[in-house]
Amino acid sequence: METRAGDPGAFAHFDLSRVDSPAFVVDAARLRQNLSILADVRDRAGIKVLAALKAFSMWRVAPLIGEYLDGVCTSGLWEARLAADHYAGEIATYCAAYKAEDLAEILQHSDHVIFNSPGQHARFAEQIAAARAAGEPFDIGLRINPLHAEGEVPRYDPCAPHSRLGFPVDQLETKHLEGVSGLHFHTLCEQDFEPLLRTWEALKPRIAPFFGQLKWLNFGGGHHITRADYQREDLIAFLKSVREETGCEIYLEPGEAVALDAGILVGTVLDTHWNGMQLGITDISATCHMPDVIEAPYRPAMLGELPLDEYEDGGQESGEGDAPVRLGGPSCLAGDVIGDYRKPGLSEPGTRFAFLDQAHYSMVKTTTFNGVPLPSIWLWDSETDSLECVKRFSWEAFRDRVS
Repeated sequence: METRAGDPGAFAHFDLSRVDSPAFVVDAARLRQNLSILADVRDRAGIKVLAALKAFSMWRVAPLIGEYLDGVCTSGLWEARLAADHYAGEIATYCAAYKAEDLAEILQHSDHVIFNSPGQHARFAEQIAAARAAGEPFDIGLRINPLHAEGEVPRYDPCAPHSRLGFPVDQLETKHLEGVSGLHFHTLCEQDFEPLLRTWEALKPRIAPFFGQLKWLNFGGGHHITRADYQREDLIAFLKSVREETGCEIYLEPGEAVALDAGILVGTVLDTHWNGMQLGITDISATCHMPDVIEAPYRPAMLGELPLDEYEDGGQESGEGDAPVRLGGPSCLAGDVIGDYRKPGLSEPGTRFAFLDQAHYSMVKTTTFNGVPLPSIWLWDSETDSLECVKRFSWEAFRDRVS
């Protein structure tokens, strides 16, 4: 998978020795920059923007997000609780399938509860009615599958063949929208405006008959709006047009765009040796700290790395010079490999380094597999140079996950 993120920004001047290793460091100033861009798109297009907690749920910065956006979207009971406790604005909750014992509290916390199928909505009709009778103010949405694939990687494509996410739009009938206020679709992953436009052009003829009975349309996430070369003017014009054409309130749910290039993951080379090429074992694990590196797969950019294609193989078994070093984690998984990098010092134990654009998804997906410690979490402000350790994880974080 290709990723066009990896702008070092102010991290180019950050002293990596100021924090633990491993450690996530988030730049509040870059967050403000991203959020101001999203707020500008929101205001000029006349829509609403919700931050996707599934991508970035560092609730220490919830007040900052609340200054700019309209609320958050959540993926189930626990994220909805987090949103209700820490975030301002609207809460939209979607889950592929709700548990009956969770739904009452989800209805209590959420302004929009989005179901994955009409059948599930119908099965919970009594609970929905009871919650409304108790005075809970929420509306119901239905996630649809546009049946138009734009994803680069099938694993991340909600429109891949036989996808479980969303009700196939070619099956949608008027009866399925009884009690439904809006439709939700999410088809993108770190993509530009054109895939959204193509998706809408494929979807619109199928849902146009229902425009008069819908209050809102939610275009989900995956929009790389805060990337420097994203076509924001085209997006704004498009959103205005859709709002006018449909008469609906329009929502976007960016996740990675909120924290794009706003965080790094700092690590240390622990040991090196030679096995056909220079190898480096680090305290950062792909499987534990950056699982998308394996799942996508993709190669994260490194702060200050040198181009691989400019190296001429000199057969340097000693590791001297700037030969590529294949970095991997300390776990027992043979495939715990991050990638090949050139940077001064990578062949020397004790060298600090940092991977770029690690605030979104990496932070929320970390695990303690194999007893590998979790990275600490730091908040830096590149404008004031203030630095705060938000969270350190002791070994109890590993112990308490199992019995």
